[in-house]
Amino acid sequence: MSKLAAITRAVGPALAHCELTFIEREPIDVARAAEQHDAYCTALRAAGVSVFTLPAAENLLDAVFVEDAAVVLDEIAIVTRPGIDSRRIEVDAVAAVLALHRRTACIEVPGSLEGGDVLRIGRRLFVGRSTRTNDSGLRQLASIVKPLGYDVVQVGVHGCLHLKTAVTALSRDTLLVNPGWIDTEILDGFRHVVVAADEPFAANTLTLDGIVYISAKWNRTRRNLENAGFTTKAMNISELEKAEAGLTCLSIIFRSGDS
Repeated sequence: MSKLAAITRAVGPALAHCELTFIEREPIDVARAAEQHDAYCTALRAAGVSVFTLPAAENLLDAVFVEDAAVVLDEIAIVTRPGIDSRRIEVDAVAAVLALHRRTACIEVPGSLEGGDVLRIGRRLFVGRSTRTNDSGLRQLASIVKPLGYDVVQVGVHGCLHLKTAVTALSRDTLLVNPGWIDTEILDGFRHVVVAADEPFAANTLTLDGIVYISAKWNRTRRNLENAGFTTKAMNISELEKAEAGLTCLSIIFRSGDS
């Protein structure tokens, strides 16, 4: 019987010098970031997820954000090609672990694709056309997954790093959305819960076992979720958020035992 598994990667000292695109740099307390990451992994385990944590990558700036290194479906793992040079070396260690669970395919030059731009809902993959994912990456992903019965739907992203900075799935029919950062027309078939106007980064949540985990910073959006009928739990990732991160960034979650 399959169960949920997750790949994570421990926080390394280079996080203090992470890549930033849309937010101003603030000092990052790396030790505190590591404590917050440990608490995140503990929460995954408490939700019944089997967690495998890769060791910290001493010289890689953003390696803790493993989500961007792969897109994992039930049938295959697609090893990505991140949109900036400093991140491309990250994928090798993640690919080696995924090869134990899935057959793999890779995004090749000139494509770029980051997992934070891919939102899976059923057999549809909504993919952000962002500063990190280009047209070739989109086409390659579609070519890989179409024979497996998946449709790739392009979504315009503007003003934020990844698609999942601006939208995540709360259930199969409900999304948490910041409509100012993405082209929402393509998402009209879903119920939308909208982030609080003064909490634009609140849309990145992680739903496990019926609970929506949300950053502890976003109290108004959390109330919106609870008013919409969702059970929530706050998680403090304040130091990681200084590196332009959200809750989904810190893991690759998939069903183990599927092939």
